[in-house]
Amino acid sequence: MATNRTFTMLKPDSVEKGYIGAILEKINAAGFRIVAMKMTHMTTADAQEFYAVHNERPFYGELVEYMTRGPIVAAILEKENAVDDFRALIGATNPADAAEGTIRKLYAASMGENAVHGSDSDENAAIEGFFHFSGRDQF
Repeated sequence: MATNRTFTMLKPDSVEKGYIGAILEKINAAGFRIVAMKMTHMTTADAQEFYAVHNERPFYGELVEYMTRGPIVAAILEKENAVDDFRALIGATNPADAAEGTIRKLYAASMGENAVHGSDSDENAAIEGFFHFSGRDQF
């Protein structure tokens, strides 16, 4: 059974371009309730740990550099079938392949600067949420 919560992160390119409000509006309009949110700046160590699953990939260094270049907005979202519904809302990783009206189609510049992160499973949503928040009542 799917949980009712997921994790998202508005990436540095979204924050730099002033898309926070527009993206949050789309999230709310899609029926998600924001139960926790903060703006923070990931350290290199934070980004390395958060993206450790990719540490053998050739893009890992660029990913860490990108994610630490400016502030991000981390949030816990609540809605029935949250993970799958949010993945549908954000669209494909490559904005060129994303469906019309999705967050990445509207706000992402490229596959590397794709505006927003969304957890890909209930398990990862819990792990990623606890990484950015205390976990007192997020999951």
